[in-house]
Amino acid sequence: MITPKDKIQLELEEIQNFLELTQSEDVNEAVYRGNELAVYMARSGKLLADAKIHRDEKLNSEVMREIKSLISLPASTSNKFIDTLTREENHLVNWADRLNAACSRQLEWCRTVISKGKAEMQALQMYQG
Repeated sequence: MITPKDKIQLELEEIQNFLELTQSEDVNEAVYRGNELAVYMARSGKLLADAKIHRDEKLNSEVMREIKSLISLPASTSNKFIDTLTREENHLVNWADRLNAACSRQLEWCRTVISKGKAEMQALQMYQG
């Protein structure tokens, strides 16, 4: 099922708010955050695909085909004009793409914190043992 545009907007706002939270270096919090990020990463990928469908549908609509046939401008100018007509759809596509990439980067950070914590725990055990 394709997510409606207004729902895409709401979900992207939720993901954005989560990604803007300061990350802790506590291992347990990194594990929790990593689990949440994995879900958001999957969801943002789906929202990206849905946003692209909305953009493609608008680009291929009868009205857009008519507008394209009436425009006798150079290709670069007509493409810019068409981009303005699909501004909202392009925004959702770009936003979902950037959030998906941010989830990936933050998930890597969580893995680093967890690995560091494991190494510190092993070093402490060796020292105590």
